[in-house]
Amino acid sequence: MSGPHRTARPSSGANGPAPAAPPRDGVTDLVRWAAFSCFLVPLVLLWYGASLTGTAGTAMGLAAVTGACRLLLRRSERVAARQPGPARGAPAGHRHRAAPAARRGGRHAGENTPVG
Repeated sequence: MSGPHRTARPSSGANGPAPAAPPRDGVTDLVRWAAFSCFLVPLVLLWYGASLTGTAGTAMGLAAVTGACRLLLRRSERVAARQPGPARGAPAGHRHRAAPAARRGGRHAGENTPVG
């Protein structure tokens, strides 16, 4: 198998099997591709004749969005990794219930009302 998803095979050397590679982090891979895009997109824009100012603005915008997404992804990972806290009780205050049939809105035909 070739490519980036190749698994490390243990070697049968004198020191024993080679240590396994650490698991890949999906967020790190995603941020690497985003950083690569922040570099590649401005080059393509320059290649096709965009202005240097517009290209620089695009690069800075992409870098800002990439940084914000990285922060949000890392934050969501931390929140997901936390152990769930104690179960919370029902919120205090007015409890909502369905209104009685006579108070509901809409058109309701009674027994003696002709429907036509």
